[in-house]
This record gives sequence, C-alpha cells and structure tokens, in this order.
Amino acid sequence: MSIFSRLSDIVNSNITALLDRAEDPEKMVRLIIQEMEETLVEVRTQSARAIAERSGLERRRETLAQEVSEWERRAEVALRKDREDLARAALLEQSRTESALSDLDEEIGALREAIEQLSGDIHQLQEKLSDARTRQKSLALRTRTAQTQLKVRKRFSAESIDQALDRFDHYERRMDDLEGQVAAYDLGRKSLSDEIAELEEDDKLNEALAALKAKVKAPKDSE
Repeated sequence: MSIFSRLSDIVNSNITALLDRAEDPEKMVRLIIQEMEETLVEVRTQSARAIAERSGLERRRETLAQEVSEWERRAEVALRKDREDLARAALLEQSRTESALSDLDEEIGALREAIEQLSGDIHQLQEKLSDARTRQKSLALRTRTAQTQLKVRKRFSAESIDQALDRFDHYERRMDDLEGQVAAYDLGRKSLSDEIAELEEDDKLNEALAALKAKVKAPKDSE
C-alpha cells in the first residue's frame, strides 16, 4: 500500500497526523521511511540526469557561440575580398546559429530551474526522512519501555507486593523473638570482664578499709 502518491505529498505531509490515525504506529513509520527512501533515490536519480543533460547543453552552447564568431569572421573575410555574396551567406548562417543559441539558452535556463527545484525537494525530503527516523527511534523506545513496565506490573502486582511485605514483617518479628530469647538467656550471667572488674573493686574496697582502720587506731596508740 502506497502512503504517498507524489513527492509533494511527502514534502507537505504531517507525519504526526499520519501516526495518530494509524492502528500500528511502528508499522506505519516503517512504511513512511521506506517510501521516503525510495522517493529520495528516485529524485536524486532525476537530479543527476538533469545535471548531466545541462552539462551537455552547456558544451553545445560553447560550440554554437564559437560558430557565431566564426561565421562573423568569415563574413569579414568575404567582404575584404569583395565577395559580398559570400559575406551575405556567412551572415545568414551566423543569424541561424544565433537563433539556435538563443533557443539553447532558454532550454538551459529551464533546466537550471528544474535542477534547483529538485535540489529543494531533496532537501525537504531529507528533513522529513530525518524526522521520520527520529520518530521511529522514539516509538521503538516507548514500545520497549511500555513492554518492560507491563512485565513488571504482571510480575509484581499490588497483591504480590503486599504478600512479600507481610512475609518480611513475619520474619522480622521472628528475629525479634530470637533476639529476646538470647537476651533472656544471658540475663544474670556475668562476663569475664565483669568478674575481673568486681575483683578490682574488692581490692579497692579492702585498701580503703585498711586505711580507715589505721586512721582509727592511730589516736589510741598515742594515748
């Protein structure tokens, strides 16, 4: 199915509107790009032919311009030799050549305008093609993103997430219970550091008691 029937349809087309109406935008943009690429090749081929034809006509023009000058020179030679009849014939050929040259100039001018038009069409077509390719990348990215999101939604529905959180809360409560049991088991038990600290504390208390006894005993001894 052809999306565009003429080059002007592509140049004047609204790609966004085409995609909005399409049931499958990705497929539509692929078809648009394919037709644009084919049209671009065709227009470039026409442009290349026109340029080649212009070059041939310009070479022909140079030849005719030289012939015009040559017939004028021949007419001058004939007049210097008093051959007016030959001079008239040379001037007639010069006039005919000038007429052909004038027609050729018009043809070259029309061909130049056609080439300029083709060049403008190529430029606009390239812009449209670039826009379509950008849309294609964007659509592909959006499609992949939507598909990924859909997979996530299916895999992690709200219900399954709630169930996972409930299991997590259950395991957290079990850990709290285990930690509580460990703390209760260790309650009242002294660590090695605690027992050594108590020994050190007893030493300090004994030293303080001995010092106090010595202080109390000293006045009695002095009596």
